[in-house]
Amino acid sequence: MDTKRSFPPVVDPAVKVLVLGSLPGEASLRASQYYAHPQNQFWRLMSAVLGEDLARMAYADRLRTLLAHRVGLWDVVAEAHRQGSLDSQIKAHVGNDLLMLVKRLPKLLAIGFNGQTSARIGLRELGVQAERYAILQLPSSSPAYTMAFDAKCEQWEKLRTYL
Repeated sequence: MDTKRSFPPVVDPAVKVLVLGSLPGEASLRASQYYAHPQNQFWRLMSAVLGEDLARMAYADRLRTLLAHRVGLWDVVAEAHRQGSLDSQIKAHVGNDLLMLVKRLPKLLAIGFNGQTSARIGLRELGVQAERYAILQLPSSSPAYTMAFDAKCEQWEKLRTYL
């Protein structure tokens, strides 16, 4: 079984909202880009939150736009064994050092977890430090999570409160 590794965090000291996924899927790993699978709704959801058409931007511009809106991005899993892209297949994971990261973000107000696996692992990694922030457990942007886009969007737009 392959060992998969997450990407570096996309953050700067002005970040107010941190969105945490679980671990990049196969399409993202191949492209070396967060949420690269064309059916993943992350960029469309964040477009609704920010009022910017991220989906039409080049990848580097997407990341710059997130940071301009004070949104950071990372994953809760540093590395794990996983066949395919499903979170349910994550085995023997090592968590990212979320405590170290949040200490570097003095303006952080809220953490949005992209899906149940991200929330379960991330909240365990953060421990009592999670109490310092608004925690939003968001429906997964993954195409495997079949909630209607409008219903997902309604939940994701709650991030706007903290920007």
